[in-house]
Amino acid sequence: MRLKLLGSYVDNVTMAETIARVEEIMIAKTPTQHVVINASKINLMKQDQKLAAIVNAAPLINADGASILLAGKLLNTPLKERVTGIDLFVQLLQVNEDKGYRPYFFGATEEVVQTVIKKVKQGYPNLDIAGYRNGYFTEEESPEIAADIRKSGADMVFVAFSSPMKEYWIDTYKEAMGATFVMGVGGSFDILAGKTKRAPEWMQAAHLEWLYRLLQEPRRMFKRYLVGNLTFLGHVLKEKWQLRHG
Repeated sequence: MRLKLLGSYVDNVTMAETIARVEEIMIAKTPTQHVVINASKINLMKQDQKLAAIVNAAPLINADGASILLAGKLLNTPLKERVTGIDLFVQLLQVNEDKGYRPYFFGATEEVVQTVIKKVKQGYPNLDIAGYRNGYFTEEESPEIAADIRKSGADMVFVAFSSPMKEYWIDTYKEAMGATFVMGVGGSFDILAGKTKRAPEWMQAAHLEWLYRLLQEPRRMFKRYLVGNLTFLGHVLKEKWQLRHG
């Protein structure tokens, strides 16, 4: 079931239901852009109509952030569960190995993406990797990159750079890449490579993953989490007021 929350659509699905939807997409073989929403993405969408249009046109939209679940409760739009990008990414690696799909890894630094490939090969020995590339390129190189991905025969592409760049890029080149399922995975490569650490499970359960990230990288994350969370709260309160007063 697709819901509307804070100006964004979001699919009210569990992780298992998401995997099932992805498998349906793979069978249909229609080039599909997957997106997730969190507080930061909602803030960006409020300022960026192009990004909002891309997100809302996506056939599968997951609630990545705990903030989205909390907002859903406050706005009488409860969601079943959080489906994080990193968890979905890891589960889809298993799907690729089980089903014989060929993934392509695009993004992060050369060192990080090579480490990801090494770890994926260790963890999924029967996985046939279509290829990989770091995320440093000029716009002029983009058509060639998309063509190279098509030549690789990739079935799924995981794109690891930040928003809104990854949404723009995937929207522009998803047809040219020829892959069926293209997912923006943000900082997932850095986590898988061990460059950044994920919050302990108790902090995730307590919706404090943002605090863990802030403590790890206070200068880089200050604006996103402290300023961004207050901005997001403002959007939630505004929508709640509108719901009450029509």
